[in-house]
Amino acid sequence: MHKPARIVLIVEDEPLIRLLLADMLEEAGFAVIEAGSVLEAVGILGSRSDIDAVFTDVDMPGGLSGIDLAKMVAGTSPHIGVVVTSGRADICRSELPAEARFLPKPYNTMIAVSSVQSVIETTTHLRATRAS
Repeated sequence: MHKPARIVLIVEDEPLIRLLLADMLEEAGFAVIEAGSVLEAVGILGSRSDIDAVFTDVDMPGGLSGIDLAKMVAGTSPHIGVVVTSGRADICRSELPAEARFLPKPYNTMIAVSSVQSVIETTTHLRATRAS
């Protein structure tokens, strides 16, 4: 039986970066949804219950950052894995939720894909542990 693809929400305001990452994740077997801002991502998350992971940049337009989004997802949807990325050097690990993974820019797209796989496996394992 065919296993449904895991769904990743990419939150990135740079269209070329978003497109490249979406292509890599789709080639790795993921289904991808794209958002250009945190507010757009919040709308998508509010309307769907099937998202497995969020991959977000820190610096986003509209007043909310990727860190704000990571904290919101961790607080309201702990079953969703989170990968946060940034080119800034001043991101402190303690600003992020404990389960979130940080990936500095520039990143290798294969590392980005494996980071997404890793956070999905971690949240799936946590869900199974809590259910038993």
